[in-house]
Amino acid sequence: MSESRRILLVGATGLVGRTIIERSPELDDVMLQGVARREIAFPEGVRMELVLAESDAWPGIIAQLCPDAVISALGTTHKKAGSQEGFREIDHDLVLEVGRAAKDAGVKNFVQISSVGADAFSRNSYLRVKGETERDLKSLKLRRLDILRPGLLRGKRENDLRPLEQLGQFAAPVGDLFLRGAKTKYRSIKAIDLADAALAFATAKAGGQFIHEHEAMMRMTREFRRALAAKTEAQDG
Repeated sequence: MSESRRILLVGATGLVGRTIIERSPELDDVMLQGVARREIAFPEGVRMELVLAESDAWPGIIAQLCPDAVISALGTTHKKAGSQEGFREIDHDLVLEVGRAAKDAGVKNFVQISSVGADAFSRNSYLRVKGETERDLKSLKLRRLDILRPGLLRGKRENDLRPLEQLGQFAAPVGDLFLRGAKTKYRSIKAIDLADAALAFATAKAGGQFIHEHEAMMRMTREFRRALAAKTEAQDG
């Protein structure tokens, strides 16, 4: 991370978004921006420019901010959305609006947090919408598109009780030991690991379209942290 880059975070109020925000004090060469519909309580030391607006105004805001990269951590659940249609409006329609705005603004990198098992032809409505979103983002032909497909996300959510997910998080470290070979992609991932992978891909230079599952994300996370540690050591020296 040698050049200062403006990274716009969309979906800042969720677990991944909040984790990226908490990371900002350590990222001297990143100017973190965000757009959200409601205020966010920032931890001490956070460096971030946040614009509050309804989602229909986001494309215009993206054009004004003109970021180098966008990290889309948008996502909800059928329960919170109230219906399958409401879920699709956020996880597909709003993500595509953000993608088109990023394309029009000349954004170099677009990182989409998707889900393991995403498939436009899945019988599971959640995975089908995720797959359709991936497909339609690819059709935009962004300069660089990185699609991250995490398994169960491990971390503490705020004001979002998900009992089954909490149970899964408790059992995941043991269950992950049995997920090997082709099943490795289903392993759980800590929110901090996914956040670091997203930040790393947001600063990648090569163009193209890429899909990353568990091992690829963890590899990028390790590279990101090594680079960050080397930079800190150089500054201290």
